[in-house]
Amino acid sequence: MAAPRKSGGSFRRAVRSSPGSVRGSPARFERAFVSPAPREEVAYVTCTYRSTGIDQPDFLATVDLNPRSCHYGQVPAPAGLPGAGSDRGCAPRALRGRPGNQGKPLPLCPLCSRPPPAPLRGSPNSGAAPSPSRELPKPRGRSQPLSGAPPIPGALPAPLGGSPNPGGSPSPSRGLPSPRGRSPRDVPARPGLSSLGRAQVIHRLPMPNLKDELHCAGWGPVCGCFDSGAASKRTKLVLPCLISSRIYVVDVGSQCRAPRICKMIEPVDVFWKCNKGYLSVTHPLPNGDVLVANMGDPAGNGKGGFVVLDGETFELKGNWENECEAPPTGYDFWYQARHNVLVSSAGMVPKVAGRGFNPDDLKKGVFGRRLNVWNLSCRSLTQCFDLGEDSLPLTVRFLHSPEAAEGYVGCALSGAIFRFYKSCERDNWAVEEVIRIPAKDVSGWIMPKMPAFIADLVISQDDRFLYVSNWLHGDIRQYELSRNCKPRLVGQCKRVYGGPASLQLSLDGKRLYVTNSFYSTWDRQFYPSLVKEGSVMLQLDVDTDKGGLTVNKNFLVDFGKEPNGPCLAHEIRFPGGDAKSVTLP
Repeated sequence: MAAPRKSGGSFRRAVRSSPGSVRGSPARFERAFVSPAPREEVAYVTCTYRSTGIDQPDFLATVDLNPRSCHYGQVPAPAGLPGAGSDRGCAPRALRGRPGNQGKPLPLCPLCSRPPPAPLRGSPNSGAAPSPSRELPKPRGRSQPLSGAPPIPGALPAPLGGSPNPGGSPSPSRGLPSPRGRSPRDVPARPGLSSLGRAQVIHRLPMPNLKDELHCAGWGPVCGCFDSGAASKRTKLVLPCLISSRIYVVDVGSQCRAPRICKMIEPVDVFWKCNKGYLSVTHPLPNGDVLVANMGDPAGNGKGGFVVLDGETFELKGNWENECEAPPTGYDFWYQARHNVLVSSAGMVPKVAGRGFNPDDLKKGVFGRRLNVWNLSCRSLTQCFDLGEDSLPLTVRFLHSPEAAEGYVGCALSGAIFRFYKSCERDNWAVEEVIRIPAKDVSGWIMPKMPAFIADLVISQDDRFLYVSNWLHGDIRQYELSRNCKPRLVGQCKRVYGGPASLQLSLDGKRLYVTNSFYSTWDRQFYPSLVKEGSVMLQLDVDTDKGGLTVNKNFLVDFGKEPNGPCLAHEIRFPGGDAKSVTLP
C-alpha cells in the first residue's frame, strides 16, 4: 500500500478487501485526494451558567476562528445587549460605513452566502447612538412540569462542601483536603490576558429558560458531503439539554454569525410521549431524521435509549428503540450505515450523578459498564459487551471511512480505551482493550488513586490519529492508529488549565480545539476555581507528519470575561463540518 498523504484535505477511501478486517488481515484502502477541506470560519460553543451561582440563561456563543477572516478580532458584545454581537452582519467590518463604499456591493459571507444586513445601532461599526436591547423571552426559571407530569428530582442539586482549590487542579470536595500529590509547578495555571489572541465571541444567543445545562450539540440533516468534494450545508443545530430535557433547534443557515432559535420542544412533551429525560448526544440518521440519546427517565432513574425528531419539521416523533430493549443507562452513540450497525455507550444514573461524584457509589450500578450494539434498520439490540465494573464507557467514535467496521470507546473511570470491530463471523462484533492510562498516586485525594478520566475522543478525518482528553490528569494525548490495531502515543500536551474536556478537530487535522468544562456539577466539585473564573477555549497546533501537539499561544477565548459573568463552555461545532460529524453513506 502506498504511503498515506499528508493531512491537507479530506480523503475518499475505497475498500479493496473485507471491511471487517481484524488483526493480521487489515483492510487495504486506496486514498484518493480530493478538494482541500475549507478552514473553519466560526465555531458554535454551548455555554451554561448552571452551578455557577449566576442566575442567567445558558447561551450559544459564536466564536470567530479564522485569522484571515474579515470578522476576526471584533470586540465582544457589550453588557445590556444580550444575544447581539458587535456586528450581526456577515460583511467585512472595515467596509461598513466607510465613505465611498455606499452603493457598492459588499462581499458575501463564505458560509451562508448572504448579503450584509444593516449594522446595529450603537455598534462599533456605526456612529449612531446606542439602541435599547431587543426584547427576549423572559426566562421561566426552573422547569416546572404540568399538573400530573412526572417530577424532575435532582435538577438542581445542592452545593457541595469543600474549600476552593486554587491553581486549577482537581479538588476532592465533600470537605476532604486538597490533593497534595501534584506540586505547584505541575499544576497548570490559568492563561493570562497577555496571551489573549484575536479570536472573539462575536454573538451570543441566550436560551429563554434557566438551568437547562446546554451540554452537547449536533447537526440536523446535512446536504452534501465533504468526502465527495461537494459543499456541505448545515443549517440547523440541535441543542438537547442535559438537565431540563428541553430541546432547542437553532437556525444557523440564515445568519451564520447571528443564529436564532427556530424550534423548541418542552420537557413535558419528552416526558409524556417518550418517558425519557436527561438528553445528551444527537446525530442525524441516514433517513433524514434526528436521533437524540438519553441518560434516564423523567424521575432521574437510569434508562438508556433514544428519541427521534422529524428531520424536516423537528417535531418529536417518539422513541427509536423497542421499549423492552432499553439499556440500563446511555450517553453517546455512533453508527455506520453501510454495516447496518449503531453502537451506544453507557452513562450514569442522573439523579445520583447530579449530586456529584461519591466513591461510595462505586459497585452500586450508578456508573454504566456496557457497550451496546444495535441493528440500525430493525432498531433492535443485538449484542452487549461488559467493559468492567464502574468503567463508565462514555465516548463512542467510528472511523470516518464509510466502509470502516471498527471504532473506539473511551471508559472514563477505568482510563481504558477499547477497540470494537466486526469479527470474522457474520454480523458479529468483538472488543479488545488497546489503551490504558494508569491512575496516579495522589495522597489526600478523594480516592487512593486518581483515575485517568477520559472525557472525550476525536478521530482525524483521514483516520490516522486518535485524540484523547484526560480530564482529571489535565493532559491531551495523540495516538497514531497503526495497521496492527495497536495505537501508538506520538504526542502529548500536559499543561492544560483546569482539565481538558471537550475536543474538536479541524477538517484538515491541523488544529485541535479544547474546552475545559465536563459537567457543571462535577466541575464545581473537582475544579471549583474553574466555576469561579470561567472556562477557556484553547487551540493546539497538530503535527500531522510525525505527530505532536503544541499550544497556540496566540489563541485564547476567555469565557470568564462574559458580560453576565463567568460561564462554563463545553461542546464545539463547526458549520462547515467537523471531526465529530457522522459520515453519511
